[in-house]
Amino acid sequence: MTSFYKYMMRYRGAKKTTDERKLADWMYYDHEFPKHSQSYDEISQYLEWNIPFNDAIYLFDQLWQDYLEVRN
Repeated sequence: MTSFYKYMMRYRGAKKTTDERKLADWMYYDHEFPKHSQSYDEISQYLEWNIPFNDAIYLFDQLWQDYLEVRN
């Protein structure tokens, strides 16, 4: 199974700056981010403690649903 981090790397380097790109870039540069995790709870808790921007947790919830669909 692919980690959520690896799934998110599809958004890095996009020409258009979107919230998805901002979150992916932040995850890439944050060396403490749980990059190998496939756990919603672990990643969600990490984001709650280290929120990179206001809508990041809401965006994460949306992207997590996409991640689950792609993963299965």
